[in-house]
Amino acid sequence: MSTSALQANVLVLNKLWQVVDVCSVKRAVCLLYLKHAQVVVKEGGSFYTFGFEDWQDFSKQSYGDNDFISTINYRLKIPKVIILMLYDKLPPRRVKFTRKNIYLRDNNTCQYCGRKLRTEELNLDHVIPLSRGGKNTWENVVCSCISCNMRKGNKTLQEAGMKLIRKPKKPTWKTFVKTRFPNIPEWENWKDFIDVAYWNIELDED
Repeated sequence: MSTSALQANVLVLNKLWQVVDVCSVKRAVCLLYLKHAQVVVKEGGSFYTFGFEDWQDFSKQSYGDNDFISTINYRLKIPKVIILMLYDKLPPRRVKFTRKNIYLRDNNTCQYCGRKLRTEELNLDHVIPLSRGGKNTWENVVCSCISCNMRKGNKTLQEAGMKLIRKPKKPTWKTFVKTRFPNIPEWENWKDFIDVAYWNIELDED
C-alpha cells in the first residue's frame, strides 16, 4: 500500500451534503469501515453513495485504473469524496488570519517586487504601518521579501517610492480552496460540491 496514496486528499461532506473538511485517504477509509461515512460517486449526472461492503464490490468492477490501495485480502478504489452519516453541522466559516494563510493568498510572492520565494525568505508587511494608523487586516497586510520589507520600513508606499503588484484583499472561500489545493487531480471530483458549498473557513481579522 503506497504511503503517498494514503495521504492523498478526500473531500468530506456532512450529512446535508455541505463541505466541512478535507481529510486523508487513510482517515476516509477508517470512517468508511466504521460505518461513519459513505463514499460519494458521480455517474451520468447523478450522485450515488456506497457503504464499505458496497465500495468493495464497486472496486472489483473498476478496471484499467491505478487509483487503488491494496490490503492482504482485497483492493480498494481510493475515494475522492465521502459523506458523514451523522454529522449535520457546518463548522464556523473562519480562516485564521495567520502568516501561513497570507503566504497562501499571495502565493509566496513578494507583493512589491514580484519575486516568488521560499517561506523562510519572506516576511509580512503592513502597507500602512501600524504606527501610522494601519490595521492588522487582509487589506493591509501583504507578503514581502526581506529586502523590500527593510526598504519600506515604517514608511507609506508614497514615501518609500514603492507600489503593490496587486491590491490586497480578503479572499473568497472558493479562491482560498483553489489556492490551498492547486491543480490537484481531485478537483474534478470536488468541483460540484465546492462550487455550491460555503467553505468551512473564513479569514479571521484582528
